[in-house]
Amino acid sequence: MTRALFAFALMAAPLRAADLDPAQPYSAARAEPVAYDIDFRAIVTAPQNTKKLRVWVPVPQSDKGQEVKPGTFATFPLEVKAALHTEPVFGNVFAYFEFDNPQGAQIITHTFQATVWEQRWNVDAAKVTRPDKWPAGFDPFRRTESRIVVDDTFKKLAGAIAGGKPNPAVELDSILSWAHDNLTYDHTNTSLVASSEHALSKKRGDCSDYHGLCSSLGRALGMPTRVVYGLHLFPKNLPVHCKLEAYFPPYGWVSFDVSETQRLIKAIEASPTLSAAEKKSMARAAADRLRAGFRDNTWLMHSKGTDYDLAPKASAKVPLVATIYAEADGKSLPLPDPADVTKREFAWMTAHKYVADKVVSYPFRLK
Repeated sequence: MTRALFAFALMAAPLRAADLDPAQPYSAARAEPVAYDIDFRAIVTAPQNTKKLRVWVPVPQSDKGQEVKPGTFATFPLEVKAALHTEPVFGNVFAYFEFDNPQGAQIITHTFQATVWEQRWNVDAAKVTRPDKWPAGFDPFRRTESRIVVDDTFKKLAGAIAGGKPNPAVELDSILSWAHDNLTYDHTNTSLVASSEHALSKKRGDCSDYHGLCSSLGRALGMPTRVVYGLHLFPKNLPVHCKLEAYFPPYGWVSFDVSETQRLIKAIEASPTLSAAEKKSMARAAADRLRAGFRDNTWLMHSKGTDYDLAPKASAKVPLVATIYAEADGKSLPLPDPADVTKREFAWMTAHKYVADKVVSYPFRLK
């Protein structure tokens, strides 16, 4: 066998189960680091006569795309010390607070610093392999869940969209294209909890519904997927956003932002100032960036995965944690959605300020 043929055979051969690791560090190329001073606050108002208010605040951790320095927590008016806990399934870290007999709103402040890089995976679909078997460590990313459902309905749809494709990268690309063509971004009709069933039945929703549906369809074809949540580090009514990640051997976890790419392409196509040629070129560039794997330096991840027990345990599993999770006397407080223009009442809200060390633009917004 010639050296070239031998190298091709090694590249094309499926990796062994022992070579696959769900904790594999991100393999993306890093660029454009931005340092942020972050002041994040949650203002929680428990119902009258609440005896115990419990609050979990996700604590961002360092990885290859972000470096997080330990910060400080403070509460007002009751003084409660934060207790840090790590849940065992995905390794998410939470600052936990218990307020006894709270009267009025309780404010939790988390101040810290983080440096965030732009990440580009530059995925070459021809190099992505399909393992003969996934190790047990990937089970949490391939299972059916209460919101990310993998049943006959989703298996049939996934087969119709991407059946017969040569590898997971091409399969997922077909799924992302289907989502772009069939879903409508809508904060007035959303589950807020990455519900694949909501997205499929309504054909609309927020980022979590988009990425929950794509996650379900990917799992229906056997690939590990997950929804990851974090903070948008610029002024925004709803400070959080999620992304889809899929595990592509040999690249490991690769990040995709389906909903924001769709919104960017729609803005390009609707622009009154761009020529037809410019619109075509810019839309293609946005689609190519999505397909190759991209994570921006204006987003800080704070938690991974869905459908898990908090640490310490809450009254029930959570589908996900967007900003915080709170419950009063064992009953969860409803998740607010300040991005929904029809909503006026919230049990809790967040306030946030991010100061960057340089001017940075949001890469999913039309300049």
